[in-house]
Amino acid sequence: MKSTKYVVTSQDSDVLPSDIALKIYEIGRDINVKETCFGVIIDGEEEDISATVEEVRKMDENNIFIKDRGFPPGDPRRCRGHRGGGARPGFYMMEHESDILPLISRGLESEARGEEPPSGVETKRRPSLEELEAMINEEFS
Repeated sequence: MKSTKYVVTSQDSDVLPSDIALKIYEIGRDINVKETCFGVIIDGEEEDISATVEEVRKMDENNIFIKDRGFPPGDPRRCRGHRGGGARPGFYMMEHESDILPLISRGLESEARGEEPPSGVETKRRPSLEELEAMINEEFS
């Protein structure tokens, strides 16, 4: 079965998309590689993709991230060339996700060192059903 994935690098990584592409070519599996500004898109058989992803992540485990992609590179449903230009659907979400990757990388590195989260840090939580109902009633009353 075919699989398509993004291999995205954090801005804090010393690994460039071209380094990832070269590593994939060196591995020698039958995988299509498309280099992008944030990483690479890889497409091939699921077993080859999974094995390749494991090897590529070893290059910089806390700064290389993998994301599933629904369409292969060049698919006319997603390709700007077939749609008349403009941003690719999902580009702005990928851009936002790329902006927060350094924070995730630092958290992973901190966890790998065995550090505990600072005490007193308030974590966000979802409002309870009662709180949500109160917010709605307050807004629309």
